[in-house]
Amino acid sequence: MRKSIDNVNQKALSTASPKEARGEELMELVHTVMHQLRSAQYQALRDSEGLSELTHLESKVLGFFGRRPGSTQSDLAQHSGRDKAQLARMIKGLRDRGLLAAEADAQDRRHQHLRLTPAAEGLMESLDAQGRTIGRQAVTGLSAAEQAQLLSLMRRVRDNLQAELEAPE
Repeated sequence: MRKSIDNVNQKALSTASPKEARGEELMELVHTVMHQLRSAQYQALRDSEGLSELTHLESKVLGFFGRRPGSTQSDLAQHSGRDKAQLARMIKGLRDRGLLAAEADAQDRRHQHLRLTPAAEGLMESLDAQGRTIGRQAVTGLSAAEQAQLLSLMRRVRDNLQAELEAPE
């Protein structure tokens, strides 16, 4: 199956200009790497004691509040681009399971500042360790200079795409 997909991609790339072909090939490669990364993360979640009940998105939500304690659901929605209703259900579920705690905003009681509970902090330590393992595996064979260059280039790609999203229409 993969070979036939690669053949289709090669045919599409052969009709593009060299610059377009490199851009398309880069985006296909980024997509493939993200798929492989997510597959490794899913596998780590499935294989880990205490983590297997978390979905990938739930782990990302916990990670967000772990890095930004006191943030709100609105902050998460803005950061992730996800639907507020979907996030509200997920946050409620994480609160019900004792993984997120909320504190009402002093000025506006409708806003809840969220933080990880001690139980979630323990889960996040395990997830972070697994993430470091996956990250080391991903850059095996790259020198420190190559890793720094890759990081710099990926940041430029991200910034280019962000600038395009923010450009006035």
